[in-house]
Amino acid sequence: MLELRNISYSVENNNKTIDIIKNVNLKIEDRFVAITGPNGGGKSTLAKIIAGIIKPTEGKIFFEGQDITDLSITDRAKMGISYAFQQPVRFKGLTVKDLINLAAGRELNVHEVCEYLSQVGLCAKDYVTREVNDSLSGGELKRIEIAMIIARGKKLSVFDEPEAGIDLWSFNNLIQVFEALHEMAHGSIIIISHQERILKIADKIVVLADGELVAQGSGEEIFPQLQNGNNVCWRISK
Repeated sequence: MLELRNISYSVENNNKTIDIIKNVNLKIEDRFVAITGPNGGGKSTLAKIIAGIIKPTEGKIFFEGQDITDLSITDRAKMGISYAFQQPVRFKGLTVKDLINLAAGRELNVHEVCEYLSQVGLCAKDYVTREVNDSLSGGELKRIEIAMIIARGKKLSVFDEPEAGIDLWSFNNLIQVFEALHEMAHGSIIIISHQERILKIADKIVVLADGELVAQGSGEEIFPQLQNGNNVCWRISK
């Protein structure tokens, strides 16, 4: 479904070239894929390259056989690629129902909105008319964003460190949501994470360190190696 061919990304800093992503070749066809590795290894940059937020310095990106290297994030969204930010955006003046309607591309009835919210563990009656502002916690915002992605029903969904900046209670609830998504996903899900509980349910694990792809394979193959500290000098977070 998604193929990265010889993807590199560099930036200039004080007249020096810094290589952030280095010649990454990757095919993503599995239902649930985790991209992991040490901090600063290029994971979030790679996610933004896939979504179209950043354009690679070199290489090509193909989605369902079509070259999308030069397409914008908007054009990629139209093709079926969704992206969830580390820190979801707050929209003062819009309600949760408004956002899910926008994601679905049509006016949903309250029952339909409630179905999507229930899938991410939110009591729908408490959230349908809530304004998406500072009254919502980081964990609530992330689950609402996931509900939006489910409503869009896209072919490829990318989540950039969904556990970042939330408390333990919210994290535990997010894990339950992703476990459910793993069972119901009709397309592919990519999650950037170093959390053990997310890696354990991945069909495929990709390890990125210092901008290079250092390991990839089934979750059953790669996860035990990460627990033992193999492939990279780095251990997963509990």
